[in-house]
Amino acid sequence: MTEDDEASVEGGADGLAETRVVTVFLRDDGDVLLLRRSDAVGSYSGRWGAVAGHAEGDPDAAAREEIREETGIDPDAETTLVRRGDPFEVVDGDLETRWVVHPYLFDCDTRAVEPNEETSGFEWVPPTAILRRETVPDLWRSYDRVRPTVGTVAADAEHGSAWISLRALEVLRDEAALAAERPDDGDQWSALATLARDLLDARPSMAVVANRVDRAMDAAAEAATPAVLEAAALEGIERATAADADAARVAADRLPDRIATLSRSGTVAAAVERADPDEVLVAESRPGREGVGTAERFAEATDAAVTLTTDAALADRLVATGVGAVVVGADTVLPDGRVLNKVGTRAAAAAAATEGIDCYVVAASDKIAAAAGDDEAGAPVVDREERDAREVYDGDAAVAVANPTFDVTPPDLIDAVVTERGALDPDGVRAVAEDHRALAEWDR
Repeated sequence: MTEDDEASVEGGADGLAETRVVTVFLRDDGDVLLLRRSDAVGSYSGRWGAVAGHAEGDPDAAAREEIREETGIDPDAETTLVRRGDPFEVVDGDLETRWVVHPYLFDCDTRAVEPNEETSGFEWVPPTAILRRETVPDLWRSYDRVRPTVGTVAADAEHGSAWISLRALEVLRDEAALAAERPDDGDQWSALATLARDLLDARPSMAVVANRVDRAMDAAAEAATPAVLEAAALEGIERATAADADAARVAADRLPDRIATLSRSGTVAAAVERADPDEVLVAESRPGREGVGTAERFAEATDAAVTLTTDAALADRLVATGVGAVVVGADTVLPDGRVLNKVGTRAAAAAAATEGIDCYVVAASDKIAAAAGDDEAGAPVVDREERDAREVYDGDAAVAVANPTFDVTPPDLIDAVVTERGALDPDGVRAVAEDHRALAEWDR
């Protein structure tokens, strides 16, 4: 914020000038961008803050403009709005000002920052660093209004399971850091363990959430302190990001010049972009139609000829366009090799098998569900996450509606599950599932 940005708007009943501002957090993986305010700004020089500026008029537009001015990042091409938080007031008696803060969180595709004169330095750091730095007033309160929670993890119907698992680790990290900053009341570990169980229950169909939360809890269980859990969650975020990238790299080496995919998987998208095929066929993936965004991404990020088609037409187009491989992601790979993924995956895999086309599942190995223990009976329960029936039918007839988010593809329709550990057959999947079972022992 410049001095002009901070000009008072109106005097309130208490005589304080009211100034509306935006506070914008840019996030890449698990880190956010913090900027150190220079002497060129009219207040809080030397303190750390997020992207910030005057917000009179349209705060949404102001948030994007401040991103552009303070970082040199194109908010339209290189960022995605994740969440806008409810505004709140911060009173600074020394400055005789009441700030009305509008918080925002954007995901960012780059860390290449070109700050303006308002910034004397910047860092990409875990947002928990806010708790331990000299910041502008109530910076954590701004972040608290947009940060992930158990509720946002449970309700997310837009992102893939790998992305959601990172948010679950962020919840664990943030709450552990907050606990570490408070006096120990003797119940801190119990509360954090309850939080971890809530995260496990939030998305039972997504094994990657369970495995990554379990790994952090397992690493911290012996010490059973918030500080150790915070460190374990931080390590888990780094490990998860690397695993997803490595799985994409391994898969890219297998992809032919003509491929088909559906829905939205960040790992699949990274593999396709790395492989840079000649042609990509994408099914639109109803009812959410995530495939539309996937097709747009490939059109912008690769030189491939991209074709978007309906789910029903995908099987026919596989043959007509000479597709060499169907490449899909996974929300969960079950210990027996079955794959839970966006509905339509099974049909695509079956069509590929009929035509002698390879079908690859691309996912980090953390997406393989833990094997059942000796005291657990039967196959794992599969939650297909039924969506709103009105997306399919909102009439008055006595019609039952099945509108699942996911379907299950048997292993005999899949040529390989490609992970950061390499291409796994059903035996390899089972071995990883046994490893994951051990991680869950922290809660037994």
